[in-house]
Amino acid sequence: MTARLPDLAENTLTPAQRQVYQKIASGPRGKVVGPLRVWLQSPDLAERAQALGQYARFDSNLAPHLSELAILVTGRIWGSEFEWSHHVPLARDAGIPEVVIAAIGQGTRPAFDDPEQAAVFDFAVELHRDRQVSDATFNRATQILGTPRVVDLVGICGYYTLISMTINAFEIPSDEGPSLPETGLSPSNMFA
Repeated sequence: MTARLPDLAENTLTPAQRQVYQKIASGPRGKVVGPLRVWLQSPDLAERAQALGQYARFDSNLAPHLSELAILVTGRIWGSEFEWSHHVPLARDAGIPEVVIAAIGQGTRPAFDDPEQAAVFDFAVELHRDRQVSDATFNRATQILGTPRVVDLVGICGYYTLISMTINAFEIPSDEGPSLPETGLSPSNMFA
């Protein structure tokens, strides 16, 4: 599975690992892959992180096209190949235009027709790139999205940062989906 950790065989899982594995596999994800498999090394972390992930991906107040947009920004800034390759198809399915996906892949700001998408993009970029959000971006996001969806947006960005950190720290390879484009940009220069 990874260059840094051997894959856990299902028949070698401890009872605690097996319980979390079954919870993930029987939930909306349907499978246990990538960073979720790494987290099984620490079943208590895996249990809590997968629950947050289920909320962030499937149950948040943001429509799928908005959450997938935030996930693509996170994956791009963190350079997480696995995350990018798994979420580009989901973003397409959620209705994110190909031109928007391509621009994010190149680390440039897409043109948005939808003010909600623009608000999500700008907020997520500033939060990741600048480690804070300007008053203007915060006020625009809360005005357009409402406070509950902005809170969920921060949760999605945070959860997928954890995912990206796990992918990068444990060198989880991607075996499917589109590759993350090489841009030569550092995270601090993306989307400027």
